[in-house]
Amino acid sequence: MDVMGDKATLFETGRFVQPSGEEVTPDETGETAMAVETGEAVEEMRLRLAAEAGDAEASSVLGAMLLRRGDLDGAEPQLRAATAAGDRAAANNLGVLLHQRGYADEAAGWWRIAAVAGSAAAAHALGRHCRECGDEPAAEYWLRQSAEQGHALGAYALADLLEHRGDAGAERWMRAAAERGHREAAYRLARALEHKRGPNDGRGGRDDRGDRGDRDVRGVREGGESRVPATEEGAAGDGVPSCADAEQWYRQAAARGHQRAALHLGSILERRGELKEAGRWYLTAAKDGEARAACALGFLLRDAGDTENAAIWWLRAAQDGDGNAANALGALHAERGQTQTAERWYRAAMDAGDDNGAYNLGLLCAEQGRTPQAEQWYRRAAYAGHREAANALAILLLQVGDTAGAEPWFSKAAEAGSVDAAFNLGILFAGRGEDAVALRWYERAAAAGHTEAALQVGIARLREGDEREAERHLRCAAGGGSAEAAYRLAAVLDARRPPQPAHELGEIVHEKTECEEWYERAAQQGHRRAQVRVGMLAAARGDVCEAARWYREAAEAGSRNGAFNLGLLLVREGSEPEAVVWWTRAADDGHGRAALRLALVYARRGELAEGKRWADRAVALGPGEVTERAARLRDALREELSA
Repeated sequence: MDVMGDKATLFETGRFVQPSGEEVTPDETGETAMAVETGEAVEEMRLRLAAEAGDAEASSVLGAMLLRRGDLDGAEPQLRAATAAGDRAAANNLGVLLHQRGYADEAAGWWRIAAVAGSAAAAHALGRHCRECGDEPAAEYWLRQSAEQGHALGAYALADLLEHRGDAGAERWMRAAAERGHREAAYRLARALEHKRGPNDGRGGRDDRGDRGDRDVRGVREGGESRVPATEEGAAGDGVPSCADAEQWYRQAAARGHQRAALHLGSILERRGELKEAGRWYLTAAKDGEARAACALGFLLRDAGDTENAAIWWLRAAQDGDGNAANALGALHAERGQTQTAERWYRAAMDAGDDNGAYNLGLLCAEQGRTPQAEQWYRRAAYAGHREAANALAILLLQVGDTAGAEPWFSKAAEAGSVDAAFNLGILFAGRGEDAVALRWYERAAAAGHTEAALQVGIARLREGDEREAERHLRCAAGGGSAEAAYRLAAVLDARRPPQPAHELGEIVHEKTECEEWYERAAQQGHRRAQVRVGMLAAARGDVCEAARWYREAAEAGSRNGAFNLGLLLVREGSEPEAVVWWTRAADDGHGRAALRLALVYARRGELAEGKRWADRAVALGPGEVTERAARLRDALREELSA
């Protein structure tokens, strides 16, 4: 008989896996339960009688039953009797019993006997014993014997041993164990498949601290803002496993109650947008005590607008030592203005080993104007390797004039991957006149998607005459929302735009070009020069109302060119008094042509002294042609006044 030997897994788990038997539902009566107990008692009595009559198989089964029940004293004589009769399952179970009693070497002897007789469970137990004793060659031999007989625990233990050595054959046996239902093997296989795909930037969760920082805190993250490792979707090529491969094994492990597998499965589903199912797996893991899943579930609820329930799960996770959840609670209370409570949770995050806690404390202190305390917390996080804290510390030092102290922190943050720090280094070196060094840092930040850095690179390339590279960077910056980049890109395209084609009847055909679209985008974002240019283009095609609207927007925002052009348009429409108001504003801001126009208006009205005053101003403001005309007008007005 070999049944009990194959089921005996006490060496692995510390107790026998109970046979499933019949499930008792909540509707069943106590009489049913009593009947089951009675049936077991009857079976045990039958086995005892058979064992007393010399039936070795009955002794083996009875010994296993008593061992499973924890009756070691009752089980041992039965197992020894069956073992003496050559029952290999009894030999295996006797080894389990002796191992429980603390006689590991004697247990190994019986496992060896059972393993030689062909017991896969005994081979597994013996292999584990050999590994614990440091005899890895023997461990591999016996574990391989067990695995090759189809024993799931043996396959898993062999895979674990091979993986420890870095042996490529580990995956084969881990897969074999997973296919036979071993949940930890399924989980580890999924993790191995994800690592084989390499790191990527799937959504991976957010280190959400509200406005308390710009790195994500959701779920299991790496280095202070860890999260369940992200996995990109889609098929893989060149032998690289797809995300679906990992997901399949996570599902298998999670379905068997593996908390971390449920957590990772939830993360994969969340990145794919399947939030409802992701939430179910997070909830499953969270209820089983997985703090990171509780934290991730909190973020899902927060994103759905349910901050109250989000806070409940964050609280549960934070109390279990999850720093991410503590940070999230801190951000929640900070948003509500409860700064003392927020600070308490940030400290809890820090105590849990999350450097974001110190960084967030620094942000909180900075917002409250407590600069020395902010610097203290930034330094703590920065020394722990928090790159955004290093960048924030450098900015703080710059604000108090400590440029020499700021530079190394900017460098440290930039080398650690902070895009903002790389951009800030560009600003720092540009301010010193070290344009070549500044450009290198700008290029580094631009390559990582920093909009303002791309703008600076585009401007530098324009200055160098490299229009193609300039256009490429300006497009990136404009696409990222930079109004200045959109305006400069439009200017580049405008300069190479051919003359408008004429209609066959001689009318100009006005078709909106790409450069006009970029001018309009910049204008809509409040860029004053772009607004003036859009107004000019509208005026050129005869759309006076549109031109006036854009000139007025620019003028009201402080553009002297906008004010001047608006004045010209108003005069053309017969509104000279209002035009004078806008020209006066432009001239007061240093617009020479506006001053000349005012001089002409006042001269025409006969207000010679006022006209001469504005003519003097126009002469001083220029440009050259304005100065020349204004000087002639001034001289004429002077003669009139002295006549």
